[in-house]
Parts: sequence; C-alpha cells; structure tokens
Amino acid sequence: MSDGIFVGGGGLEYGEAQQLVLKYANRHGLIAGATGTGKTVTVQILAQAFSDAGVPVFVSDVKGDLSGLGAAGAETHKLHAPFMERAQKIGLDLTYSAAPVTFWDLWGQQGHPVRATVAEMGPLLLSRMLDLTEVQEGVLNIAFRIADEQGLPLLDLDDLRTMLVWLGDNRSEISMRYGNISPASVGAIQRSILMLENEGASGFFGEPALELADLMRVDDTGRGAVNILASDRLMQAPRLYATFLFWLLSELFEELPEVGDPDKPKLVFFFDEAHLLFDGTPKALVDKVEQVARLIRSKGVGVYFITQHPADIPEDILGQLGNRIQHALRAFTARDKKNLKLAAETYRENPAFSVEEAIREVGVGEAVTSFLEKKGVPGMSERTLIRPPSSRIGPLTVAERGALIAASPMSAKYDQAVDRESAHEILTKRADAAAAAAAQAEAQEEQVEAQEREYRTARRYTGSRVSRSTSKRMSRDDSFSGALTEALVKELRGTTGRRIVRGILGGLFKAR
Repeated sequence: MSDGIFVGGGGLEYGEAQQLVLKYANRHGLIAGATGTGKTVTVQILAQAFSDAGVPVFVSDVKGDLSGLGAAGAETHKLHAPFMERAQKIGLDLTYSAAPVTFWDLWGQQGHPVRATVAEMGPLLLSRMLDLTEVQEGVLNIAFRIADEQGLPLLDLDDLRTMLVWLGDNRSEISMRYGNISPASVGAIQRSILMLENEGASGFFGEPALELADLMRVDDTGRGAVNILASDRLMQAPRLYATFLFWLLSELFEELPEVGDPDKPKLVFFFDEAHLLFDGTPKALVDKVEQVARLIRSKGVGVYFITQHPADIPEDILGQLGNRIQHALRAFTARDKKNLKLAAETYRENPAFSVEEAIREVGVGEAVTSFLEKKGVPGMSERTLIRPPSSRIGPLTVAERGALIAASPMSAKYDQAVDRESAHEILTKRADAAAAAAAQAEAQEEQVEAQEREYRTARRYTGSRVSRSTSKRMSRDDSFSGALTEALVKELRGTTGRRIVRGILGGLFKAR
C-alpha cells in the first residue's frame, strides 16, 4: 500500500506529482472553487482513493453526482478519451472500478434511514436546529435535566413534546428548583418543533439510532466503506443539514478513543456546501465546532470542507485545514477580487508563479494544491492537473441505487423503525392514572352524597312508623353514619381529590 494518495500533477506546465500523505490526512483539508470548476469530481477521486487505502469515508452528496462512486467508469463514456489522455500526461495507469458504497438518507428514501435520539442530539444542537432564543434554550435544558433525573428517555419528538407539556403543567413546582418556566417559552418551543416536523425531520428522531461503528466498516478486500448521505432534499432545510453534520462530528469526538498520529485516518469526512454549517450559527456553537476540529484529529478523523470561497470558513477553523485544493475563482466584482486575494494569501508562495493569478487562470479539472509534508509543514503551492476518476462520472440510476441499498447489510438493521417505551408513553400512563384517581374520588363523593340524600329522604317519609328498636338503631346509626358521612363529604369536597391527583402527578417530579 502506498503511503499517500496521488492527486495529480505532471506535464510540462505543471510541477511535480502531488500527493496527499496518509499520515497527515487527519490534519483536515479544504476543497474550494467556483461552481463548475471540478470540486465534485475532486471529492469523488479523494473518497475512492481513501477507500482503496482502507480508510472509511463519509460524504454528503448535495447534487446526487457522488452516487456514481457505486459504479465503475466505462470506456463508452464521452469523457473516456480525454481521461485516458490526461492519465497518460500525468503518468497514471488509469483503471476503472467502483467503490464499496453505502447510501444513507435522513428520510429513508434514497438510502438507509439515519436516526438519532433527541437525547443524543442534546439541548445545544437542538436549540440551534429549532432556532430558539437564549431563554427558550434554558427551558429546553430544564426539560433534558429532569428527563435524565426521572429516567424518562427522550427518543423522538413525541417524547420532547410530551415532556414540555408536563413542564408547563408543573411549572410552579419546577421553577422553584430549576428556574422560571413561562407558558410563552414552552409554546414557542412547541411551535418550533411543529415547524421542524413540517420540514420532514420527525423521521430523523428515533430508533434504531445510527451506530458510528457502521460508518467505519472495512470490506473483505480491505477497502473502507464509502458512506454517501443523500443531501439534495436535505439542502432545503439548511439548519437540519448543518445540525446533523455537527452532531455527527461531535459524536465521533465524544466516542472515539485517542490514537495520536496514526499511519492513516480511521475515518474521513467530506462536508459539502460548508458555508451552510456556519451561516447564522451562534458563536457558542462555532466555538464548539472549532474545538472539535482542532482536537478530533487526535482521534484519527480527518475533516474536509467543500465550499466556493475559503472565506466561507471561520478563520479559526480555516487555520486548521492543512491540505488544500483550490480550484478556479472568478473575479468579476470587487468582492470577488478581495476573496481571490485572501484565498491566495492562505497558500505557501511558489517563486515560479503568482498564486493569485494561478487561482484565477486554472481551468476545469485543474487546481492550485498544497499538501502537508514532513513534520506537517505546508507544501509549496503547485499548479496541478487533477487525475481522472476510476468510478462513474454522474449519478446512478434509480434501479442501480435501489439494488445497492437492497444488497447492503445495513438494511436489516436500520430500515425498520423501533418505537420502545419512552418519555411519551411513561408520562401518558402517569397522566391516565392520575385522571382515573381523580375520577374515582369524584365518583366516591357523588356516591356519598347520594347515600346521604337517600337516608334523609327515608327519615322524612318514615317518621313515627319506625319501630322503637329500629328507631334506636337508626338513631345510633344516624349519629355515627351522619358524622362519618359529613366528615367524608367535607374532606372530598375540600382537599382529598386534589391530594390524590397531586400525589400522582407530584410523584413524577420525585426521585426515581
């Protein structure tokens, strides 16, 4: 196995062959360039090359073109001749082959369903997804805290909604311990959940939740799995798209052990349309992403952002991206010229040419590249002719995709949803029990009142015709029964019914 991935180069007008060293592939990277300059094909090439090196890959497929990784290129393709010419020019022995792909889809239509529980998502990311205010985020934190303390699993949106209803009904008692909970805040969160459901996100929350180990599989031939997330529909819900990717990254950071500097990454992520990850994102969340990006490389995970301009990435995160492939940027406006200049300044200069001019002039399938070299030092910028792909250019057909999904071992594990007992069911049962107890108390009160009316009616109509012995017995019974009845009716009318209800509902708030 080679210690690097051949990206391109060669030819008289280009420098030496460019290689992404596997040992430094977990130092993250950037693939940038204007629309139509070849970014998607570059991602396709890198994803398959990592797979061939035994490194599992996760890639978001925004346009559907990356599904072509699941089929080998063909000599009948219109680009076959140009590809072979380019391969000869850069000294590449091009052979066509497919990658071992697994398709995923948050809606379960173009791949296996991807699910996460509400509890796994956590209040910070969920608040971002729901676009909550600081006060509303505080209420959500209270809901998560009490759910943890009371052993109420928050798995899907029904669980979260029911938990919020319970918070609203018991806000007086809860506010004394956890802080103020206003009905307006609870209502606002409920509306945001409804909007999220309207975007089709309800199927994302639930079980079976995605296990990270299933993204890090290696097949029998030693090739890493290429996990492709269908993102064309997901792009219509940018907050959901961004939050899901943030969650996936943070889960890896939390669960994977430290591995230091491995010979090759344990997993590589490609995040397309990276600007959506940061547009309108609260600073607290950007800071968290920056922290994860800085530290997750020690877990053996490489993160590659794909976007049009390097300026789309926050500067602190951009500084962590050591491996760079810059496709052409066009400078038609003053802002374009500024972005072009800023992009050029992030590359190590090459005395042989102007990096700024090269970024402006490179054609489709060409790029200015810079990869980390020995000891992690950024390599000198080079104009690079990107190698042609081994897999198909363009998307698979619906039938081809369906066949790969059906043959995947992930079908049996994830395609069928599971709905086990969780917060919604537990709280509903408790509420039903409380309602039954209250109904029973009310029925007892009505029964006592009916008996009292019947007794008084009997006394009024029997009068003197009651025998002496019977009269004495009734007198004693009247004295005892009347006193008991009066006390019971008074108690039921006053507080007993409320105590029964409070005892059950209040018990929800006590320790398990």
